Amino acid sequence: MKQKKCMTLKTRIIVAFLAIIIIPFLLAGIVIFWFANSKIRALGEEYGIKEPTYESLYNSSLAISKNMDREFEKLQKLVTENPEDLEDNSYLNSIQEELDDSGLYIALRKGNSIYYNGSTIFTDEELLQSLPAYGEGDSASASRSYIETDAQVMVKQMDFNFQDGSNGSIFLISQLNRILPETQDWIFDMIIAILLILVLTSLAISLWIYRGVMAPLNQLKKATQNIKEGNLDFTVEGNGVKEVNDLCEDFEEMRKRLKESAEEKVEFDRDNKELISNISHDLKTPITAVKGYVEGIMDGVADTPEKINRYIHTIYNKANEMDRLINELTFYSKIDTNRIPYTFAKIHVADYFEDCVEELSYELKTQGIGLTYFNYLNEDVLIIADAEQLKRVINNIVGNSIKYMNKEKGVINIRLKDAGDFIQVEIEDNGKGIAQKDLPKIFDRFYRTDTSRNSTKGGSGIGLSIVRKILEDHGGKVWATSKEGVGTVMCFVLRKYQEVPADEQNTDR
Repeated sequence: MKQKKCMTLKTRIIVAFLAIIIIPFLLAGIVIFWFANSKIRALGEEYGIKEPTYESLYNSSLAISKNMDREFEKLQKLVTENPEDLEDNSYLNSIQEELDDSGLYIALRKGNSIYYNGSTIFTDEELLQSLPAYGEGDSASASRSYIETDAQVMVKQMDFNFQDGSNGSIFLISQLNRILPETQDWIFDMIIAILLILVLTSLAISLWIYRGVMAPLNQLKKATQNIKEGNLDFTVEGNGVKEVNDLCEDFEEMRKRLKESAEEKVEFDRDNKELISNISHDLKTPITAVKGYVEGIMDGVADTPEKINRYIHTIYNKANEMDRLINELTFYSKIDTNRIPYTFAKIHVADYFEDCVEELSYELKTQGIGLTYFNYLNEDVLIIADAEQLKRVINNIVGNSIKYMNKEKGVINIRLKDAGDFIQVEIEDNGKGIAQKDLPKIFDRFYRTDTSRNSTKGGSGIGLSIVRKILEDHGGKVWATSKEGVGTVMCFVLRKYQEVPADEQNTDR
């Protein structure tokens, strides 16, 4: 799995901590700036302020003054044109309802008493004590005065006469330290916006951390469930913090090894079944032959010494064939457990192969196959090998050549050649040969070029795989060349034994 550059959990937590502070701060600044500009423009349009500034948001005096001037002009018009309406309380209530949203109040004084009080911050008595006296307000210009109270109240006054001739004054009252409705809306919008920013930022950071930690862990949980159910056909890909990614990579490596082990076990079981099937099939033929020849002897069919001798010789050969199959099965079990018993020793190559050729000659002669032997090595060449296992190699190769020999005059040539630090052994036959597509697979266990169960060739299918295993354990290697219809050459090499001079041994020490 390719290593990904991922953020560690510690780094991710630090980044999340900084982000949850910096991001809301920046977003809140942008939102406040945008809303403030919008509200400033709205205040300018609402209250007629030509060049509204940020001060207009928190200092409402100018906006209140502009609003009072505008509303007071309406009252002046009312006093001038319809003064009789001022004696109608229902009409005065309707005026006050219109002013409530602006935070303004009207009060009407008749003589020395309060005729109408729309204020919620002063009682009638407080108004009588605080409001300017009749005549202090100039009806021609909207007068403005301030009531000296803790409420910071600004008053605009206009004097007039009631229809009965009594003196009257109408007052427009505003509390200076109040917050404008537009400012209240702006503050409320800011609170909502900041809360949303905090919530969304926290949610985004939480999802980021969740995806970096919990998402891979959930994937690992599903992976363990798959393994529990015996399903290994999936992949685990880390996509989060480094620590979890490392865990995912280790888990994926474990899954691959488990899958390889499972596949090897399936293949091993299949090979074992095939081996048992092959051995069973191949043992049945010689056993049947042995039984037949023994019954022939017992029933008196072999009634001459020559016939009895031929029967006994055939029984002996069939017994050897069964013994060879059983030995292959035993050796196969040792290969899988890596418990092949090797006894390495120095072997004189020329003498060893002369003995092997002599033993093979008799068996090949009985089958009508000629054997030639060529030794192109020096007489003193030695190798380090297990004599018994090396003999198994030669016998398996020669036995394979015999099995697939299809010529009336079969020939097997054994050649020993010098290959520098190695000796090269070539065992050549003139059998039916091997197809090029099969050559790379002939040393695999249970591989047969003829897969038909009706084949008369027999064999367990592990002979050449045993050859490769033994030679590899000796530090050598084996290969084959072949041409269909012409024959096959099996080649293997083994390292020569070379004495190290005593002076060189001392130098090495």
